[in-house]
Amino acid sequence: MFELVLRAPEPLVEAVSDALMLELDALSVSVEDADADSDAEQALFGEPGMPAPKAGWQRSTLRALFAEEAQATEAATLLLAQDWAADVAMQGLQPVPEQDWVRLTQSQFAPVEITPDFWIVPTWHEPPAAARQVIRLDPGLAFGTGTHPTTRMCLRWIARQAAGRGAGWSRVLDYGCGSGILAIGAALHGGQAIDAVDIDPAAVTSTLANAQANGVTLHAGLPDAAGGHYPLVLANILATPLKLLAPLLCGHVAPGGDLVLAGILERQAEELTAAYAPWCELAVHDREDGWVLMTARFAP
Repeated sequence: MFELVLRAPEPLVEAVSDALMLELDALSVSVEDADADSDAEQALFGEPGMPAPKAGWQRSTLRALFAEEAQATEAATLLLAQDWAADVAMQGLQPVPEQDWVRLTQSQFAPVEITPDFWIVPTWHEPPAAARQVIRLDPGLAFGTGTHPTTRMCLRWIARQAAGRGAGWSRVLDYGCGSGILAIGAALHGGQAIDAVDIDPAAVTSTLANAQANGVTLHAGLPDAAGGHYPLVLANILATPLKLLAPLLCGHVAPGGDLVLAGILERQAEELTAAYAPWCELAVHDREDGWVLMTARFAP
């Protein structure tokens, strides 16, 4: 494969991307901040499934992959000849070196520390010597590998609360379970009768497989599998669905129970507090890389 590298201002990013993919036979196009790792770097926060805040950065680098060098050369020639592309500049065209993609992918997923003695470890790594609790988890189709701040904050809360209580929870609901990582984490910290639910059947399948791999017993299914009240309700989704789910999630929290919400950007905390105000008093419990963990303790 061959990589064509272009530089474009933010207003042209979408048009250049569309031209490369739809008209010039690019296999893929990625967009990066041309000023990354400099004082001019910009942070763009978005949510999966929602419109991007911007199509790109003020100065964006576009990397397009082509099967053949001739295709890449022709694409650059045709694109840069367009009047509307006068502000687009070619940065380079080079072959993509042959690599062991499996090994490369694996190298990007190292063990993740949640607390000094609680780690998430891919199967191709040995657990760190300090690890007393380990979740064995490989990247898959479902969200949740422990590399994202929202997942780490949830697991950190589970570990610290379980240590403070000296015991787990009699029932746990993981709503929007993804890979099942939070449900597994709760089980490893004493949680009993765990229900993990998701709207995606692939997530249900992934959760069951990951639970088995970790020697954990839980029930996984679609959302209607959740029933009754739980001393612990976990939901690591996104702010918009969390607001819509407020009455449902709060309705599942047992008296004296805990509600733990993640997938929330710092700027969205006030919206979530207002959305849940009729049922509980949400507060920010943890922060990491622009994301927050919000929790509420329900009255006994």
